Amino acid sequence: MELPFAESWKIKMIEPMRKSTREEREQWLREANYNVFQLKAEQVYIDCLTDSGTGAMSDRQWAEMMLGDESYAGATSFYKFESVVQKIFGMKYVIPTHQGRAAENVLFSFLVKEGNVIPGNAHFDTTKGHIESRKAKAIDVTNDDAKDTQKVVPFKGNVGLDKLEKVLVENKGNVPFMVLTVTNNTVGGQPVSMKNIRETCELCHKHGVPVVMDSARFAENAYFIKTREEGYADKTIKEIALEMYSHVDAMTMSAKKDGVVNMGGFIATNNKEWFEGAKLFCIPFEGYITYGGMSGRDLNALAVGLDENTEYDMLHTRIHQVEYLASKLDEYGIPYQRPAGGHAIFVDADKVLTHVPIEEFPAQTLTCELYLEAGVRGCEIGYILADRDPVTHENRFGGLDLLRLCIARRVYTDNHMNVIAAALKNVYDRRESITRGVAIEWEAPLMRHFTVKLKRL
Repeated sequence: MELPFAESWKIKMIEPMRKSTREEREQWLREANYNVFQLKAEQVYIDCLTDSGTGAMSDRQWAEMMLGDESYAGATSFYKFESVVQKIFGMKYVIPTHQGRAAENVLFSFLVKEGNVIPGNAHFDTTKGHIESRKAKAIDVTNDDAKDTQKVVPFKGNVGLDKLEKVLVENKGNVPFMVLTVTNNTVGGQPVSMKNIRETCELCHKHGVPVVMDSARFAENAYFIKTREEGYADKTIKEIALEMYSHVDAMTMSAKKDGVVNMGGFIATNNKEWFEGAKLFCIPFEGYITYGGMSGRDLNALAVGLDENTEYDMLHTRIHQVEYLASKLDEYGIPYQRPAGGHAIFVDADKVLTHVPIEEFPAQTLTCELYLEAGVRGCEIGYILADRDPVTHENRFGGLDLLRLCIARRVYTDNHMNVIAAALKNVYDRRESITRGVAIEWEAPLMRHFTVKLKRL
């Protein structure tokens, strides 16, 4: 008899969870202006808002925190962290930052100028925000397969090379770098193949354009290369990661994802000029270059997290749980971005709430309905997150409108996945009765989804 699947870890500590009533949730959501970011954590039963900083650290990570060196400059914790980054990514120069958006802020402050054009495979919200706040333009060059949520291809996050080349040719001399995001979060946590990474970098380098890899979920991307791409089944995750980064010029990372820490990020590069330039912004924005906004204990925990989470068993356990949730949604006929991504399920709200006009934000409406149903907090990755066009100031309705359900690493059990799936089924079963969505009452000019105030229609 074949042995059934089991997690590659055991539980040492628990955190109690509180259920709430429908009446309580209705009141809390009203008070939050129908923006789930404004809910208090204690008002949430199962939290799928993000997988960023929400994972459970290992005993080795907690042990390393006790050994943190909090020296302002030259802490031993930095050199421990630096050596792990150099080993896994093959990058010589390393700058720690307090999280991924800080890494973008430091590096982009040096590289991005007004009027620049930065292509990428679906820049995520902070990346696009850091580009557009500098009066530069972010252009999406993701391949067209990503637009069809029901199409099943192994590497839906790939760059469309023809699209990329068009941008490079039309903006010659005005592209400081290209952003290559692995996995591609905005289109559903979809991976990028090694072949596409290599060809993207070759094309950019042919046009004299460096490539910066947005690396928040690089280990999950390496897992998909191992399990889906020919020629990589016998390679380790660490071997695959090293090959991925051999093609690019620099990386930014939110270590709160695949580093499995609560806070942290970094920049790494082999380009000494970029390193020296970024240092000038790290010190005033983040802190001295050997701590960069992180404590020594966090640097120690991150060093261990990067090492642990680039092992197959840990990644397999994590991605298997996402696939399990996907299998339940398949059973209930609920449409999502297929195949399941590495860190989340992205429900296709346009295909669920077919009676809600796009101007009333179906994915945000579905996010609210799921919370009201069972206290499950997801996140809209769609028309509200897309912000307005910086030139026309019109809402950008051209992309996908998705409800993202992030699964925190090593936190929930499959029983919690069953609750999420059942709650979604209940909403799906009454979808015909949901004919109105939400309207914006107030919004920030940039990255509005975090603080937007909405009303039900």
